[in-house]
Amino acid sequence: MIQTPEEFIRLRTSEDLNDQRTSATDSADIKTWLEIIENYPEMKEWVAHNKTVPLEILEVLATDKDEKVRCVVARKRKINNRIFDLLKADSDKTVRHALICNTGLALDLKKKIKIDDSGWLKNELNEK
Repeated sequence: MIQTPEEFIRLRTSEDLNDQRTSATDSADIKTWLEIIENYPEMKEWVAHNKTVPLEILEVLATDKDEKVRCVVARKRKINNRIFDLLKADSDKTVRHALICNTGLALDLKKKIKIDDSGWLKNELNEK
């Protein structure tokens, strides 16, 4: 278990692939994740990539100003309805594209994603 934000950063930025894997697979408590988000904004994307990150943290990251962070959240198979509702009409088309590509979402949900402002997204959804 990752105990501190500093430990997560050390693992994530390590040259050792095993350390990097640990940063992506080990759990941490919610307090630790929130400290990373608040104090190390450049690590938000990597928090979202973690396989064990709780939904409560993904909900926070789904509202992040950085579209790259929101894209990572949109690709997570375990997103809940609240996260889907936050992202389905995101102002950034790449975030909505990430939702369309999310293999954990049923087609009926994908059809609720805002696509009327993008021929590209319409084509992507029609291919699903």
